[in-house]
Amino acid sequence: MRRFGLLASALSAALVLAGCGSPKEEVNVYSARKEALIKPLLDRYTEQTGVTVNLITGSADALVERMKAEGEHSPADLLVTVDAGRLYRAQQEDLLAPTRSDELDRQVPPALREPEGHWFGLSVRGRVIVYAPDRVDPANLSTYEALADEQWADRICIRSSDNIYNQSLVASLIAHDGEADTQQWAEGLVANMARDPVGGDRDQIKAVAAGECDLAVVNTYYLGMMQAAEDAATRDIGNRMAVFWPNQDGRGAHVNISGAGVAANAPNPDKAVELLEFLVSDESQQWYAETNHEYPVRPGVPVSERLRSWGEFKQDDLPLVKLGELNAEAVKVMDRAGWK
Repeated sequence: MRRFGLLASALSAALVLAGCGSPKEEVNVYSARKEALIKPLLDRYTEQTGVTVNLITGSADALVERMKAEGEHSPADLLVTVDAGRLYRAQQEDLLAPTRSDELDRQVPPALREPEGHWFGLSVRGRVIVYAPDRVDPANLSTYEALADEQWADRICIRSSDNIYNQSLVASLIAHDGEADTQQWAEGLVANMARDPVGGDRDQIKAVAAGECDLAVVNTYYLGMMQAAEDAATRDIGNRMAVFWPNQDGRGAHVNISGAGVAANAPNPDKAVELLEFLVSDESQQWYAETNHEYPVRPGVPVSERLRSWGEFKQDDLPLVKLGELNAEAVKVMDRAGWK
């Protein structure tokens, strides 16, 4: 009788559990992008699918260290960050899983994703030259390489060498021109800086407006955010800048991405892939262009009037994985050139 009682108790417990319904569907996102630049899309995904998105934001380096510390017990399903160089670092730390998705392969061009599917581009930004039209004749602008010419002495503002965007730009130059020529270029660029590097891309734009320099190298979406800012003074500074797309007669302008990869220890990998596929959908790609002032990874998706105002451009089709592979060499070049 006792054995029968235990069996009945076990059966009752199973029925109770079955009556509780299926577990809540969720996906856990670690994002180095600010909440305002990604949460609206995550909310739309939840509205359309019913899947709960748990969002953790922080700096890229902090999130990578967190995932390393959490190890196989990490709750992260998806890592979202900016710059292919950072995604490559996370991949090298074995934090991202190779992912196969016909939809992602179809929608994300090969140059904007890692060949084995460790990460995929979600949006594109160009690293361009912005200049003061009253002090710079665009006919004198041409390539990144030409920024080392003597005509630009004491006229250039740019961020520091520890900035990943600049490291990736230099890595792209190494890929195209070789390390020796890039070393000579970096030394010329440093000699042409109007001041020691300080601040972020917005600060470089403000420095041009203030007359501290005549041109700066920045990511396009920073200019877009300034031109769309609520603050009138910030809008005025942004609208006083003109955009020049370098290397249009050659390989095209250097571009980089915001992107994401499925975490190596993801507890919900299927949902992570589903969310990735949503982030490259028409709806999401148009939102990037309209709200974040970034270009879609997918050709043919309409961009905002603001992005159109900067003109059409040819982009460098260098596989972005090269930016990670050549990062160490880029840092050495910048250090040897005295790029602070």
